[in-house]
Amino acid sequence: LEESSRRADSAPFIAFMLRMILAAVTTSAPQVDPQVTPQVEKLLVAIKGEMDRVALQSALGLTDRKSFRERYLVPAIAAGLIEMTVPEKPTSRLQQYRLTDTGRHWLAQSADR
Repeated sequence: LEESSRRADSAPFIAFMLRMILAAVTTSAPQVDPQVTPQVEKLLVAIKGEMDRVALQSALGLTDRKSFRERYLVPAIAAGLIEMTVPEKPTSRLQQYRLTDTGRHWLAQSADR
């Protein structure tokens, strides 16, 4: 910081801050398993490979698209448990969903419980 003031240059300060941020990020606490609602758990169990929304709703016995999206799909994606196959086009008619590594790990851990 003193060097930044002396040189009237913010580059040393920015470099210092970036090093501090990097150190904080790399030494953070280990990742905790995400909290999973009963609805998301049912979704994780239902997914077999890559499936579209209609197939997932059918596998879960659900008919309401909005409820499925709000209670199942969005929380699972936000928790990093499932992912879209076409993330750059979320509304694509070809969109499908699959488990992430985190989702597969959570599913394996829940089977052990």
